[in-house]
Order: sequence, then C-alpha cells, then structure tokens
Amino acid sequence: MKIIFEKLLLLCRLFVLLPVIFGLIGSISLFLTATYDMIYLAGDVFYAVRTMNFPESLHSDLVSQIIGSVDLYLIAIVLLIFSFGLYELFISDMGSHNGKKKIELPSILSISSLDELKDKLAKVIVMVLVVSFFQHVIYIKYTGGLDMLYFALSIASLSVGVYLLHKDSKFKKKTGHQDGGGQDRQQGYHRQRHHQSHRNERPSNYRGGQGE
Repeated sequence: MKIIFEKLLLLCRLFVLLPVIFGLIGSISLFLTATYDMIYLAGDVFYAVRTMNFPESLHSDLVSQIIGSVDLYLIAIVLLIFSFGLYELFISDMGSHNGKKKIELPSILSISSLDELKDKLAKVIVMVLVVSFFQHVIYIKYTGGLDMLYFALSIASLSVGVYLLHKDSKFKKKTGHQDGGGQDRQQGYHRQRHHQSHRNERPSNYRGGQGE
C-alpha cells in the first residue's frame, strides 16, 4: 500500500506539465504579438516617409510602441525560463542523462535548483518593470521642478536596483568558483590521507618476506 501511494504521489508531479505547456503557449503568443506590433510599426514609419507626413506625436508614439514591444518580449522570456525551469526541476533534466550530456542548453535555461530559477526570473522581471516604467514616463507632463526631481529620483532608484542585481550575480559567480576550488583541495587532501593510511597498514615483515 505504501509503495502504491508513493508511486501515485510521484505521478502527481506530471501536473507540472500544465504550467509548462501553457507557459510555452503564452511565451510563443507574446513573441508573435510583439513581432506583429514591430512589423505594424515599421509599416507606419514607411507610410510616413513615403507621404512625407510626420505628425508631431510620431516620435513619442514610435518610442512608446517600441518599448511596449520590448516589454512583451521580456515577459515572453520570463515565461520561457519559467517553463524550462519547472520541466527540468520536476520532470526531467534535459541537459544530462546518467551523467552523459543529451542537449547543450544555454546557460540561462540550464536550471538545477528552485533558488536558481527564482534568481533568473527576478532579474528578467526587474528589467520588465524598468522598461514598463520608461514606457509610461514618456507621456508624463512636467509642471514644475519638483516633478523633475521625482523623475530623477526614480531613475536613480532603478539604476541602483539594476546595479545591485549585477553585483549580486558577480558575487555568486565568485563564491561559487571559490567553493569549487575548496572542494577540489578537500578531495585532494582526503586522497592523500587515504594513500598514507594504506601504506601504514602494510605488515611489519613486508620487506623481509619480499626478500626471502
């Protein structure tokens, strides 16, 4: 009974395929939507150049639509990383099988823990928020020096956030490299101790017996 329950419990992880599949569908949909918006935007620019009719709002509209498309692309990337991460964590490791590499995955899609998945998603989500912020800032009307001060402070806050994310990733890479070096040194130390203990375990008449 216990074995049957554990097998059923293990099969429940297949429900993770639902967010994986629909996450991929959402990601592909956003990629296609953003691409359509960019193509439509290019058509508007071509029409304006051909007719030599440039509205006053053309510049701000172009920048806003391009930023909006970039925002959609970033959200699509979030869903893509989310789907790949869940599949690798709960269903199957796509990068290796029995110690052998099956598929060479990009580093951003190679996920080995839930913390690593959260870190990668957090970085892309922060970039989505930054892009969305700039998309809305374009249409803000500034009525005084205080509004400009708030705008400068918000830009500074975003810059500090992106800088801290970059420093955090560099720190994790550095500490991970050091941990790997420490593990190698520790393994070498254990091998040396094992070899020394093996030599000490030889019988006292080992040389005499060999001479006879």
